[in-house]
Amino acid sequence: MSNPVTVTSITPSCARRLALALLSVTLLGGCSSLYYNTMEKFGYEKRDILVNRVEDARDSQNDAQETFRSSLERFQSVVDTPDTELKNQYAEITDAYEDSKASAETVRDRIDKVEDVAEDLFDEWEDELVKYESTSLRRSSERQLDETRTQYSQLISRMHEAEDRMDPVLQAFQDQVLYLKHNLNAQAIGSLENVLVGIRQDVDELIRNMEQSVAESEAFIRRFREGG
Repeated sequence: MSNPVTVTSITPSCARRLALALLSVTLLGGCSSLYYNTMEKFGYEKRDILVNRVEDARDSQNDAQETFRSSLERFQSVVDTPDTELKNQYAEITDAYEDSKASAETVRDRIDKVEDVAEDLFDEWEDELVKYESTSLRRSSERQLDETRTQYSQLISRMHEAEDRMDPVLQAFQDQVLYLKHNLNAQAIGSLENVLVGIRQDVDELIRNMEQSVAESEAFIRRFREGG
């Protein structure tokens, strides 16, 4: 039997992310300025929120990889199903498609949240450059801003590449669900077997893109943390 999760068993990192998530939910209905002001009072700057949201986006892409893999396997299982069990298998692939669609929506939502806070962070950072009295410190901060923007640009580009790869897979899943809805017979299943070759290639490409996006996310998080 596994040990129960206790307060003392929660790491500082997990506790920090949990607190940030709870605050985010609490303030979700408020405007951005109220949200940021409240978060700052609890010690969370925009950079902290950005890192947290990049972590969430990374996690959603890891989950999506598993969901799309599982959905492909569930579609494949229909090919070897006797005609008498096709109705049950149709329900299975319908669930597989819905699971994939929900996972994709989560990925898109998390990427949108990353973009929202990143834009606000960079706007604030740029506005604050004029407040420096020290020329050397202002130039140093400006260089850091440019470097961070470049790193972020690479990150968000990877995320969108992976996001775009979801569309053809979801469309192919949907097409098969719609077709099989009215054609639950051996001939229709045979056509699914032929189409699955192309779908599998799309899923493999999607997973490769997501793995690259996850790696870019982890590098971005690492650089932010090392930068203090």
